[in-house]
Amino acid sequence: MASTYDQYREEIIGRANVADTPELVAYYQRLQSLGTGALWTVANKIEPWEPASTSVPYLWRYRDLREHVLRSLELVTPEQAGRRVVYLENPGRADVVAAVGWLYSGLQVMGPGECASSHRHSASALRFIMEGSGAFTNVDGHKMTLGANDFVLTPNGTWHEHGVSEDGTVCIWQDGLDIPLMNALDANFYEVHPELQQAISFPVNDSLGMWAGSALRPAGVQWAKPYSPLLKYEWGPTYEALLRYAAVSEGSPYDGLLMEYVNPHTGGPVMPTIGASMQMLRAGQHTKAHRHTGSFVYQCAKGRGYSIINGQRFDWQERDIFVVPSWCWHEHVNLSDTDDACLFTFNDLPVMRSLGIYREEAFGENHGHQPILA
Repeated sequence: MASTYDQYREEIIGRANVADTPELVAYYQRLQSLGTGALWTVANKIEPWEPASTSVPYLWRYRDLREHVLRSLELVTPEQAGRRVVYLENPGRADVVAAVGWLYSGLQVMGPGECASSHRHSASALRFIMEGSGAFTNVDGHKMTLGANDFVLTPNGTWHEHGVSEDGTVCIWQDGLDIPLMNALDANFYEVHPELQQAISFPVNDSLGMWAGSALRPAGVQWAKPYSPLLKYEWGPTYEALLRYAAVSEGSPYDGLLMEYVNPHTGGPVMPTIGASMQMLRAGQHTKAHRHTGSFVYQCAKGRGYSIINGQRFDWQERDIFVVPSWCWHEHVNLSDTDDACLFTFNDLPVMRSLGIYREEAFGENHGHQPILA
């Protein structure tokens, strides 16, 4: 049993401020033996003044990870591993195997002719292709071919498998899932397809053909599922959309030219629990700092620069991955004076917004820029 119970006291009116006495300690110990406790001993801990994430800002350099990811090709097969992945572990979230908050991330690698077994799970998932050619994903019978910087969905409850064609090259992509959230909710299920591989039931890239039209929807086609019917978002049209946006708008002082991937049927997020976006920083741009609820996993898709997160500088280049925990100040800098930089991110903003707990705040000092503390 605890020997002290007053470590969370705050001498502020309206907050718990009860000092231990022998009589109170005996009372607390008796409550503890009954599986109960006095709220005032933990109230200030469980109701902080503002979000107090255990996640820390962190950056994984692709040049450091790549050889180890490729090494796994020699050590395990997809059949042995289920999925051949090197996961990203935030020092503050090792207990739940999260990259940040309740979001998981990992780097998956597959060689030519390989195909992982088909499976489905409660967690929503996405893939962002980093390198290689010939990669494909099959989601509920919808097969999609994938190239660098393409973004693909494998939503909650869908049968899906990944592979690389025989004439392809070694491929690496980032996986993003809400596994930690599903486990926190005690709602995670996992199934392996009874036939290990699923049939291709539709024309290849049919999702793209039907739903990727700019401001267009296929007439008479109904979609009742809670995730986007467009399962693949290609890099080429995404980058072109950013360039068109840049030609007519200054964008946001905090995020540059930010565009969200959306469900073309509803205009909402691509999946109920995970959102994603791509943002462009103009040549030499230095955004202002802000913070908001929600956890973010970034990957540099183009260019090089750095981000300042809670006063700490993180330099990034193409394929590097970094995270911004909830309610952390952050701003971004494009180090090139001649070319733009692009950052892909996935996040839990759909959860924040659907629960009505999204909040945002601008950094009000030093013309909106943080001092670099480390």
